[in-house]
Amino acid sequence: MKFIVFEGLDGSGKSSLMKKLESYLKDQAVDFISTREPGGSPLGDKIRNLILTQNEDVGLNPTARTELLLYEASRSQHVDTVIQPALQAKKWVLCDRFSASSVAFQAGGRQISIEQVIQLNQFATSHLEPDLYVLLDLTVEESKRRRQQRQGALGESEDRIESESQLFHQRVRKGFLDQALETPTQWLVLEASKSPEQLFDLLLTELRNRQWLV
Repeated sequence: MKFIVFEGLDGSGKSSLMKKLESYLKDQAVDFISTREPGGSPLGDKIRNLILTQNEDVGLNPTARTELLLYEASRSQHVDTVIQPALQAKKWVLCDRFSASSVAFQAGGRQISIEQVIQLNQFATSHLEPDLYVLLDLTVEESKRRRQQRQGALGESEDRIESESQLFHQRVRKGFLDQALETPTQWLVLEASKSPEQLFDLLLTELRNRQWLV
């Protein structure tokens, strides 16, 4: 079994690439689950709403530290009730966001101490680490364009994190890239400007090179 996490700015194509891998694993008769953060469990999904909902009452919007603790609470429940049981059952786990997002968004974007974020990540996950992070990297400007296009098509509005400033999202992007530079063997960085087919070919090549798939 393998634990693969998809990361990147909103609109980078994480979900689409993950779905392509899901279809391939089904064709190969590989047992897997797909999940996401924040959320991924019934309790986590309730916490997700607390994190992402943009409230007119400022008192209902979490502060930076509260936001981090909510993410970690959701993650702890997710690991204990969903991810670890699946891995113990020898299933692959595909996850849209994991602990690297807290390093990027809360340490990078919110400028909370990275040491504190890492310590809380380790506590929430019992030191569980993915086998591979797949980072779909794109510019903040392109991320915003894609989000607006999607929101216009679906009639949605930005959530509380999406509506942050361009500078916030620049720090988030840097937070992802810094992590990939620090532990390159744990990361596959893909240019999100490539077509979905190109991205999937690159991902499949990486998984085959690691001898995880045939």
